[in-house]
Amino acid sequence: MDEILKRALLYDFYGELLTAHQKEIYEQFILEDLSLSEIAADAGISRQGVHDLIKRCNKTLQDYEDKLHLVERFLSIKDKVRKIETSVENYEGTDTRQFIENTKHALSEIIEEL
Repeated sequence: MDEILKRALLYDFYGELLTAHQKEIYEQFILEDLSLSEIAADAGISRQGVHDLIKRCNKTLQDYEDKLHLVERFLSIKDKVRKIETSVENYEGTDTRQFIENTKHALSEIIEEL
């Protein structure tokens, strides 16, 4: 997975667990794509301070994911839903009984993950 997308997803899921200051700096870096220097000037801290804070935030967010696996489950469910969507789109000409069984199986897997 693209590193920027991964960081954005981690932030979407666990960002509220960061302090207000961490959230502000991290959003500027990840979501607004500001440079370390721009963020440092805006926040009144050193460029190195911004770098260290972002590094700590990355580690904190990854630690939450390592324990809770919410992003992993979200991506897995999203993949299964896309497979069902593709199956429905290609339904025409498919054995109805097999289609229903495959769909039920995929939905059961999703329910288990929830």
